[in-house]
Amino acid sequence: MTQNVLISAGEASGDLHAANLVKELKRLNPEVEVAAMGGENLRAAGAKVVIDCADLAVMGLVEVLLNYRKLKAALNKMCEIVIEQKPDLLILVDYQEFNMKLAETAKKHGVKVLFYIGPQVWAWRSHRVYKMREKIDMMAVLFPFEVDFYTKANVPVRFVGNPLVDEAKASKSKLELLAEYGLDESSKVVGLLPGSRRSEIKRILPIQLETAKRLKNKQPDLQFVLAVASTISKQEIESQCTGYEDLNIHFIQDIPYNVMSVCDSLMTASGTATLETGLMGIPCAITHKIAPLSYAILRRMMTIDKVGLVNIVAEKSIVKEFIQNDAKPETIAQEINRTLNDQEYRNGMISELNKVKEKLGISGGSKIVAELAQEMLVN
Repeated sequence: MTQNVLISAGEASGDLHAANLVKELKRLNPEVEVAAMGGENLRAAGAKVVIDCADLAVMGLVEVLLNYRKLKAALNKMCEIVIEQKPDLLILVDYQEFNMKLAETAKKHGVKVLFYIGPQVWAWRSHRVYKMREKIDMMAVLFPFEVDFYTKANVPVRFVGNPLVDEAKASKSKLELLAEYGLDESSKVVGLLPGSRRSEIKRILPIQLETAKRLKNKQPDLQFVLAVASTISKQEIESQCTGYEDLNIHFIQDIPYNVMSVCDSLMTASGTATLETGLMGIPCAITHKIAPLSYAILRRMMTIDKVGLVNIVAEKSIVKEFIQNDAKPETIAQEINRTLNDQEYRNGMISELNKVKEKLGISGGSKIVAELAQEMLVN
């Protein structure tokens, strides 16, 4: 009997994790049919994409309000699918606020809900965890410490391992990729990772470009690559870099890990990318900037003092974080320069990043969560 799964993934990282889940689920259950809100990765994995997530990735309270109509229309459509088609299982991937509202609709109409890469309620507004037990059937978590947190609130939870442990690796050698990207193997490479959300890129990319300009002035032979997320067109990113042609940036829309692997150091937005760079052992600096009003509100809700996942997992500051008004090109440039040229500092950071990888533990995360999904389909 054919079983139907509906997936909701609202941004580039969720699209990638969901796609790997779908590949593993189809190996376990070739008859399963998957519809999704997602992007190119889910489409390539065999899911029927009913809503493209390319325009839905926003960050910050103000940014959400500015895009409210678009987000509300997408949520209404997903809720309609849940109500009318009653899938055998709804899998929510990250995209917290949107997906919690969708979960509420699903539970009201008797649809099982699996939340994969769930809300980081342990980081802010932790009281929300008690509402979650009414809306989901199972929480699949990436970090071991999350199990105890959800268990105490009586939320069904399963540690499935972090898929990045397996995913965060290049598909080719560094030399092959340097040649493919037209980079000189004798000169150092600095990567720009401005994020996957338009609102995020709008605020962070100008800072990264100005930082690159300062680095280039000090070290003229530096090369720059910019990882273009699957949710954004290369042309759109290039148009935002007008006036920085002298940097000769290589705009690359490839597997992000391939782009990261050619870099000696990285400037990255906060989020999943910070953990990815950590797993790949690449020194970096984190830049985080959102609308001032959003930051003022969110800062009051935060229960931890770090934004970078690599630092949160390490439970200490391994990588420097430049947040809001501290996100200044001159200070970020000093940090990137240090990661490139201070060998003792560089080696120390790499050593600490390797410990983060050990802390994340088990591999096979995508397969494990697919097995959990299949278990929920048959029970």
